[in-house]
Amino acid sequence: MILFPPAKINLGLRILRKRTDGYHDLDTVFYPIGLTDLLEISPLLASPRGRRDERVQLKVTGLELPGNSEDNLCLKAWHLLKADFPDLPTVQMHLHKIIPIGAGLGGGSADGAYALRGLNEKFKLGLTADQLVEYAAKLGSDCPFFIYDEPCLGAGRGEILEPISVSLRGYWIALINPGIHVSTKEAFAGVSPHEHHKPIRQIIAQPIETWQTELINDFESSIFPHYPKIKEVKEKLIASGALYASMSGSGSTVYGIFTDDPGQLKFESCMMFRV
Repeated sequence: MILFPPAKINLGLRILRKRTDGYHDLDTVFYPIGLTDLLEISPLLASPRGRRDERVQLKVTGLELPGNSEDNLCLKAWHLLKADFPDLPTVQMHLHKIIPIGAGLGGGSADGAYALRGLNEKFKLGLTADQLVEYAAKLGSDCPFFIYDEPCLGAGRGEILEPISVSLRGYWIALINPGIHVSTKEAFAGVSPHEHHKPIRQIIAQPIETWQTELINDFESSIFPHYPKIKEVKEKLIASGALYASMSGSGSTVYGIFTDDPGQLKFESCMMFRV
């Protein structure tokens, strides 16, 4: 089984308050885009001697993943399900990383959520979407969104999802990754949570031409002073004719939404596609 976990962008991201559990309540819209990783899941075959390794295996190619491979969300997804489904076979997974890491695009979260989806489908576990969301929430705050894979309003720490009617179909999106890794911990350390009078639900319903002044990513105010290169990318996108430009998630990827093909853009790392 081969799956294609997609990246996401955040259309606005407000940090409303810090919770007693240490997390933050958010207001955002998650929007899936056409940039994907590749994840292959297959049963682990027995050796010629008939022995089967009981450890789930993960091979990673493409972009290099930092840290310990045991912390990979694909492996954690298998262990989560194995705890409740003892007969779940040992598998081998091959993850080919294309989505930049630590870039605010949710690539790792998508990989983990798609591992849950793939294991559920391949081995007929019978889990509903709501049940998969519960498992995904144990993997990470962004993971539940990738069970649905449609534009969703995100609340709570991101796990409370509501499908929302917003479409960028026909627009062009330019993704610029300046090669800066911004950790989630670092991003949250600099924000000042506060309530907002106008929820993103209302702003997103307005014409896209009005978004730039109202659809805000609160992480920009904490990240831009430390990483002026990211701010510069956003400013260049706006100067190049983007209807709306923003940092996605906690960064560092910045995206711009254009009416026409922005092929004239000159950035070192730029991906462009039509929605």
